[in-house]
Amino acid sequence: MEEQEILKAEEGKKESIALKPAKVKIVKVKVIEVGEKKNKKLVCECKHPDKEETIDISALKYEKNGKLVRIGLWVNIDEDNKLRKGSALTLLMRELEAKSPEELEGKEIFSTDDENGYLVFKGY
Repeated sequence: MEEQEILKAEEGKKESIALKPAKVKIVKVKVIEVGEKKNKKLVCECKHPDKEETIDISALKYEKNGKLVRIGLWVNIDEDNKLRKGSALTLLMRELEAKSPEELEGKEIFSTDDENGYLVFKGY
């Protein structure tokens, strides 16, 4: 839809359908820059069984100190130019037995929803 068409569009009758948590397959990974500080975040393009198009997931829900925590897959590099141990990204990699982010491609993992209804990876 072109910009001018969007500006003239009226409210529709169909609400968006929230996808249910399910096992998803990571088909592609990419790093994007977020915000003014241009912080880097890993985004996983995933195939969900209930949707033809792929969806993006860029957060992990895991257990920390007895509580479930949701955190983005931020790229955090240490002094040795390696991914910081204990970050959400490395926890996901460990869960899926991947040595690098690119090895996440082709892996399957369950998703769950966060407090806002968005799908995130389930790491617990």
